[in-house]
Amino acid sequence: MLKTLGKSVREFKKPALLTPVFVTLEVVMDVIIPLLMAKLIDEGVYAGEMSAVYKIGLQLVLTAFLALIFGCLSGVLAAKASGGFAKNLRKDLYYKVQDFSFSNIDKFSTASLVTRLTTDVSNVQQAFQMLTRITVRAPLMLISSVIMAISINSKLSLILLLVVPLVAIALFLGLRYVHPIMDSVFKKYDNLNAVVEENVNGIRVVKSFVTEEKEKKKFKKVSKDIFDSFSKAEKIMALNSPVMQFAIYLCIILISWFGAQIIVNTNMTDLTTGQLSTFITYSTQILSSLMMISMVVMMMTIASSSANRIYEVLIEEPSIKNKENAIKEVKNGDIEFDNVSFSYVDDKDKECLTDINIKIKSGETIGIIGGTGSGKSTLVNLIPRLYDVTEGSVKVAGIDVRDYDIKSLRDEVSCVLQKNVLFSGTITENIKWGDENASLEDVQRVCKLAQADEFIQSFPDKYDTYIEQGGTNVSGGQKQRLCIARALLKKPKILILDDSTSAVDTKTDSLIRKAFREEIPNTTKIIIAQRISSIEDADKIIVIDDGKINGFGTHEKLLATNEIYKDVYESQMKGSDING
Repeated sequence: MLKTLGKSVREFKKPALLTPVFVTLEVVMDVIIPLLMAKLIDEGVYAGEMSAVYKIGLQLVLTAFLALIFGCLSGVLAAKASGGFAKNLRKDLYYKVQDFSFSNIDKFSTASLVTRLTTDVSNVQQAFQMLTRITVRAPLMLISSVIMAISINSKLSLILLLVVPLVAIALFLGLRYVHPIMDSVFKKYDNLNAVVEENVNGIRVVKSFVTEEKEKKKFKKVSKDIFDSFSKAEKIMALNSPVMQFAIYLCIILISWFGAQIIVNTNMTDLTTGQLSTFITYSTQILSSLMMISMVVMMMTIASSSANRIYEVLIEEPSIKNKENAIKEVKNGDIEFDNVSFSYVDDKDKECLTDINIKIKSGETIGIIGGTGSGKSTLVNLIPRLYDVTEGSVKVAGIDVRDYDIKSLRDEVSCVLQKNVLFSGTITENIKWGDENASLEDVQRVCKLAQADEFIQSFPDKYDTYIEQGGTNVSGGQKQRLCIARALLKKPKILILDDSTSAVDTKTDSLIRKAFREEIPNTTKIIIAQRISSIEDADKIIVIDDGKINGFGTHEKLLATNEIYKDVYESQMKGSDING
């Protein structure tokens, strides 16, 4: 795991490696300062030698200044290294997610991926900064201070040998109970993000049903779960400070008491006043170092959970990959489903599609109709290889889609899926997702085909109208038409419309289909619809029921031979007569 995450350091290796060097130099200065203080007291103040006071005082100022410089340099370099590491880690995660197939994203969930890219990366960033600074400083300071304390007076050092182990045991016992709590917290963060994401995306539904209070309660519950877990962990961690303060004061009292006795009894031959002062300083440094080590371990405990979650994403292999020497040219829009079966969970007993056999000629218009959950969307998602079949094969232009280069295949298969998504930016920028090099004339042409030009021209800024994230400032029908225009700009050999005219009126729907027939006759058009009027003039219509082909033929043929199609048609025509 560390090797995988370490790859994200990259160009920030130099500051990451230099940070411990300057930290070490800072520790050296911090260890020298108490020694100089002892000399200042014994050789200057106590001896009444002002020249020694000036000389040693100057050395103290210089040492303190160097400690400041080394500390600042280590801090700046650590910030640069950890910030750069986090930047690269987010980039690596984001790029990895871009390569994921739908099944990979389904595995993690959107909310969980957001948490990993934000909270988890921030935790790992903090741990990395600690790793380069405090993880080096604390052990060095601890070891150096222990050595210096023993060298000053080995008898007084016995006090440290009694107190320090007790403090260490208390600190690390606390950490043992904190770790499992922090492991569970991040899953609760995923739930929190999921609630927020769901609420923001569906805010119009929330408002229309006046369920704000219900949503607030849902958020409050998830937020309280996180609060309770963190509070439990914080209560344990809060014991660190009083335990440490007690240990420091206890050490100072014991050292002062026994040190004073040594000074008086030996007439300062075994211990001087300056050495006692220095010994107290080293004792404080030892205990403070232990405190820092406990903080590091605590942060590493939190970060280890986050690091594991990040690592899971980085090592996840996309379920859909290019083959070696993949084919990069799609010759035409012929489509064939050859004994296709599909399951989202790779379980034959839970297949969404079973034994699908269909042949579609290039340029044909194919309608698909069926009940909710019958497998209509799943069927068309297999054509651009958004999912791979469980059994059988899907062929485009006579070649298995798994043999194509993914980008080349998807460039020739335009999809307007059920969930129409527009991105923040102008209308032109959104349409150019289909072809970033397209001219404004090309953009206008496809918008006219999709019957979008008329409403665009009614906006004050026309094609420069800004679309809010998710297309919240345009209607459902307008959003659908913009998405159709975007798909048409790719000039695909296959165009898939997954219930993507459901929000437009029948007249506009008819005009869109008329434009398809006249302007893109050689493009294979697959239209999933709930209204039979949207597909009755198709070359052939597929009726899907419970993941199986129930009927395949022209409108007239299905009316005569297929009960499901006939029932739907009659129910819709009856409704039309009533409305009329």
